[in-house]
Amino acid sequence: MSVTSPAAVRHDSADSDAGTRQRVLQLIASSGPVAAPEIAASLDLTPAAIRRHLGVLEHTDQIAVHDSVGAGPARRGRPARRYVATNQGQAALTHTYSELAADALRFLAATGGPDAVAGFAEHRVRELEERLAVPLAAAGSTTERVQALADALSSDGYAASARPAPGGHAIQLCQGHCPVQDVAHEFPQLCEAEAKAFSRLLGVHVQRLATLASGGHVCTTNIPVIPPSNSAGPVLAPEGTNA
Repeated sequence: MSVTSPAAVRHDSADSDAGTRQRVLQLIASSGPVAAPEIAASLDLTPAAIRRHLGVLEHTDQIAVHDSVGAGPARRGRPARRYVATNQGQAALTHTYSELAADALRFLAATGGPDAVAGFAEHRVRELEERLAVPLAAAGSTTERVQALADALSSDGYAASARPAPGGHAIQLCQGHCPVQDVAHEFPQLCEAEAKAFSRLLGVHVQRLATLASGGHVCTTNIPVIPPSNSAGPVLAPEGTNA
């Protein structure tokens, strides 16, 4: 009869805790700002367990309490703390090839100019667009297509979700993780090309409201549910400095 050593038990427990914390961080990145009870319910964790994991993530600066001044009417009692992923938390979800990719794009920009970088960004996003077009093919309405796009992006590791915008005339596509976040901070052409791909996939004008690369806690793309009546067809998104 074999006996598991105390050291092995501690090692397995540490691995399990790390895996659970990764799931907590992923959920905060995709759904934040989000409160502890919502995280606990989604991941089937006890209040004590979620407090412990949130404490570690907050202590290591991977999450922070979201400042939501003026969000809704004042309530009695202590307001619930709602969490978002920090830049350090985003980095924990990002692959380590960022610096190599940035070096390659700097070389491309130096030798081929800005047009070469834009061309690379378009080439890169075309591959993503072709892959995402498959799950969107069976969707009908714009709402269904946005949800299908969010699901497909999540499967690709973007921690995406679709949320109705205030007023009900638009949907916000939120991406809590971006594998090229650090590179896109220096080369926003990557974000611009992605937004244009979303516009082509959905067949409507889209507008980027915020990006992780420009300091937002999520990439937020505003997508109208009812296109303007005078629209002549899909219009590519104009990109601002925060795209």
